Parts: sequence; C-alpha cells; structure tokens
Amino acid sequence: MAAPTKVLMLHGQNASIFSKRLGALRKSMGKGIEMVFVDGPIVLLPVDFDGTSSLAALGASEANTTSSDPSTTPRAWWKSNPERTIAHGLEESILLLRDILQRDRYDGVFGFSQGAAMAALLAALLERPHSYPPFLIDGEAPHPPFKFCVAVSGFKAPGSLSAETFGTSYSTPTLHVLGRTDVIVIEERSKGLLDLSQNKRLEEHDGGHFVPSKAKWREFFRNYLTDPLGVILSPEPRTIL
Repeated sequence: MAAPTKVLMLHGQNASIFSKRLGALRKSMGKGIEMVFVDGPIVLLPVDFDGTSSLAALGASEANTTSSDPSTTPRAWWKSNPERTIAHGLEESILLLRDILQRDRYDGVFGFSQGAAMAALLAALLERPHSYPPFLIDGEAPHPPFKFCVAVSGFKAPGSLSAETFGTSYSTPTLHVLGRTDVIVIEERSKGLLDLSQNKRLEEHDGGHFVPSKAKWREFFRNYLTDPLGVILSPEPRTIL
C-alpha cells in the first residue's frame, strides 16, 4: 500500500483554528492524504493590532489575544512594519520549519494568507537552500524540494531575505487560489507572488479571505494534492464571452 501524500499546512491564524476551519476539507481527503498543521513561532499581542486591522478583519475572529488557551492564541510567521517592507521574526520561522522538515518528509506545502506567503518562500528556499546558510544542516538542505505548493490568498513575503531567496523566480509547481472579493489580500498584492511563480496555476473563487471548501473545491483540492501535474478541471470554470 502506497504511503499517503503528506502535506505541511501553514496557517494564517494558528494551527488549531486553521485545522478546524478546514474540517470538511480534511475529512474529504480520505486516507490517501495526510495534512500536518504546525504553529508559527510568533505570538501576537493586542499591541500588534492597530486601528486599521483586527482579528476579525484578518479572518481570525476565533482568535483571542488575551486568552491563555493556546488553541485560540493568534500566531504569525513574522511581524511587518506599517509599510510592509520588513518581516521581523522571519528568520526564527525559517529555522523552526527547517527543524520540522529535518524530522520528516513532506510531498508539498499548503498555506493560507501569511501562511501562503511562507509556503511559497519555503518552496523557493528548498530550491536554493544555500542562499540562506542558517537553513542548512551540516552544509546540506534539511529536505528535498517540494513536489507542489498551494498558496491561498498568498503574497510575497517582505524584506531582503525573501527577495534574495526568490531572486527572479521559483519553479516549484504552485497552485494560487484567490478570492475575487478578498479585501485583505487584494489581487494587486497577490500579483507580486504570481509574477515570481514559473510553474503556476491560478484559480479564483467568488468569496473573500478564506480557503474555499464547497464540495467542488474539496474534490479539486483532493485531486490536485494527489496529482499536482495532472489534468484537473477547474472548480469554477469561467465563461469566456
């Protein structure tokens, strides 16, 4: 019996909330696909949210910055400055993921929002691991390049480390999923990541800032994760006039 496809899941809020929100999707995967949810190392505090952003606006209404319950504590892969030009703590996240990758083998990575940006960056880093020496273990990459990357509501991570890792492009086959009414990660922001993606597939859904999980999308994700290079019909084909 073939081993299940193992997918590293990178959240936009925290691992527990991400897993719960994808409950229907997880169940639809069956025994052939294993999703492994991990937490970002950075805990977000009330001071991290200014008057223009809130947990609800970021699609994390279940999270609570004052709770002692780790399942509702909002987490991040980095903190940005107001201009979104610096990613504070990104190096810590990369080292955490390095250690996770060293311990096991994953076929691909699936991220949402900031987790999607992290997923694409991690895919690019595994293509050129020597571009960031702290990522190496005994001079070698901790893990082979991913077979695929899924970036839902993704964007390019800010900062020099991200720029140096991506260079002009990265080649890991990547499924980009965007919401047509997403006001958190707008299309223009996502375009920065799309333009770097050599082997990309773009799908859009009619909703906002979330992972689409209607039956047709669950089937599509299951088929894609099983065979990312296969011929898979779009879950929401557009009529071309």
